[in-house]
Amino acid sequence: MSIKSANLDGVATIEIARPEKKNALTQSMYQAMADAIAAARSNGEVRALLITGQPGIFTAGNDLEDFMQQPPLGADAPVWRFMQALIDCDKPVVAAVGGAAIGIGATMLLHCDLVYLSDEAQLLLPFVALGLVPEFASTLLLPQRMGQARAAESLLLGQPIGAAEALAAGIASAIIPAQDLLAHARRVAMRFNRLPVGAVRDTKRLMRAACKEATAHAMQQEGALFAARLRSPEAREALQAFLQKRAPDFSKLR
Repeated sequence: MSIKSANLDGVATIEIARPEKKNALTQSMYQAMADAIAAARSNGEVRALLITGQPGIFTAGNDLEDFMQQPPLGADAPVWRFMQALIDCDKPVVAAVGGAAIGIGATMLLHCDLVYLSDEAQLLLPFVALGLVPEFASTLLLPQRMGQARAAESLLLGQPIGAAEALAAGIASAIIPAQDLLAHARRVAMRFNRLPVGAVRDTKRLMRAACKEATAHAMQQEGALFAARLRSPEAREALQAFLQKRAPDFSKLR
């Protein structure tokens, strides 16, 4: 298993630990993260969750070989279970992102409550280049944070979002030196041990309430189009080209 989870001092840590594959996520890893979030949510001793990767890499997003073998076509696919588990979590979620956060590695940050980036962090959303559409309500939430024009550069053109830009857009809470990142994020998560659980829970719920229905609607629309695009000639060409380490050719596709 390439997801490590542990509870310590009131903090449930979920660590993406597959550095040999740049922390690329498989369906079994998504299921493990969904299960870890559900367990933390139901554990009365846990006051906050901390999601982290490895030094220099948060996650490369989907493991494309696994992705093609087990495409997430149904609502019960592990990746959708993970998304729903994160959205439903009523405890504070802290993310520590050192290095690249690609695809769902970037979109999941829009659903974390506190996001700390290393100065080396970079967010990348390559969905369109893969013949797909973005997910996790990012087509709603990213334009809200960055503005329509700047979000279009990232969602349509795949232009990276650097740490400073993510901070300016309100995607990140702070930029922390790489060597201090995880310790800082853990200290922040532990602060919830000293705060009243009910007040934290209700405040998080209120903060999310205004966008709750719109987020669910965006995810439903994105999910349906994502599944449809997976079957498209464009996606097949893009994914095969990636695995064959060549440039895709969309010139004859309409």
